[in-house]
Amino acid sequence: MYKDSNFTPGHPSNPQQLSQASPTCLSNICLVATDMDGTLTTKGKFSAALLQALEDLTTVGIKVLIVTGRSAGWVSGLSSLLPVAGAVAENGGLFYSSGSEQPIALTPIPDLTVHRQHLALVFEQLKIKFPQIQESSDNRYRITDWTFDVASLSPDDLQILGNLCQQMGWGFTYSNIQCHIKPQGQDKAVGLLQVLQEYLPNYSPKQVVTVGDSPNDESLFNRLYFPVSVGVANVLQYANQLQHQPTYITAATEGEGFCELSSYILKSLEMKIPC
Repeated sequence: MYKDSNFTPGHPSNPQQLSQASPTCLSNICLVATDMDGTLTTKGKFSAALLQALEDLTTVGIKVLIVTGRSAGWVSGLSSLLPVAGAVAENGGLFYSSGSEQPIALTPIPDLTVHRQHLALVFEQLKIKFPQIQESSDNRYRITDWTFDVASLSPDDLQILGNLCQQMGWGFTYSNIQCHIKPQGQDKAVGLLQVLQEYLPNYSPKQVVTVGDSPNDESLFNRLYFPVSVGVANVLQYANQLQHQPTYITAATEGEGFCELSSYILKSLEMKIPC
């Protein structure tokens, strides 16, 4: 188990161990909405066990939807290659349905050229105070947001960056790999709820389990939106930075934690009619 945690065991706002959950807690789940980096990946890679878990869920009728901060360029390929129902890119900015190469805009942008220019100006303003920040290599493949590497930035730095973005009229979030300058109000939960309402109307939030590991997954842990959420164990390193905590937490980290969750979901199907 991941040990870097300041959670108080038994505190009502803290997650329970997934192993201690009632066998019926996942029995109504029909869709898994999951982050990618640090949640599906293990040391930055998809493992054979992870790919098998995705196949196993799909085989029994459980849909998997990736909800990631990764760029439109990355996600357009992944949504077609992986056994998933689709993917939400750029922290709620775009939706790629499986089998379609055309993104669906979840955040309306009237003029993309002007939008990208504004994002670039905000980044240059941030560099005045933080000259060490470097534009992420995948930024050229992005549409709705602008990213730079999170490495070398302290929690205090990240708080200041968020405040600066807010003062300039922009949103800000970060994961274990990148910082994101984004439109205000654009986040994973908002994007996922829009996808459920407009493109997957047969699934209610009560039938969804959300999964993540980083601060940019925090909205997915908001129980007002999604009653059942799971953090893979490495989320504990952000214990003091999350207002919303996952409902449950796995014993294993990264992709192994997702496989742990997958196993519990498959076992729960023995207690219900498949989706």
